[in-house]
Amino acid sequence: MKKLLIAALIAGSFGGVALPASADVIVRTAPPPPREERVPEARHGYVWAPGHWEWRHHHHVWVSGKWLRERRGYVYHAPTWVERDGHWVMEPGRWRRGDRDGDGIPNREDAHPNNPNRG
Repeated sequence: MKKLLIAALIAGSFGGVALPASADVIVRTAPPPPREERVPEARHGYVWAPGHWEWRHHHHVWVSGKWLRERRGYVYHAPTWVERDGHWVMEPGRWRRGDRDGDGIPNREDAHPNNPNRG
C-alpha cells in the first residue's frame, strides 16, 4: 500500500510540471502578404517589433507590431515565415547577440561593428 501511495504522489507531481511547447509551427497554407503598418515615432530604449502573421485555430491571424525594451548588445529579429519542402515554417522572433550593423560579420570579428554604411 505504501508503494502505491508513493507512486501516486510521484505521478501526481508530474501533472504540475510545465513542459515547453514546440516552437516550430509548420503549415501547408502560405501566410497572406504582410499588412501595412504605421510605425510610431522612435522611443528611446525601445525597438519596434513589426506586425506578423501567426497560425491560430487553423488559420492565419494578424498580430500588430509593438515596442520591445531594447537589450544592449542584442539585435531583434522579427518573426518570419519560410517555405520548406512545400510547407510553411514559422521562425519566431528572437534576440541575438552580434551583428549590429547587418553586414554579416559577427561583432567579435568585425573591425568596425557599428558601421551600417560599410559594404
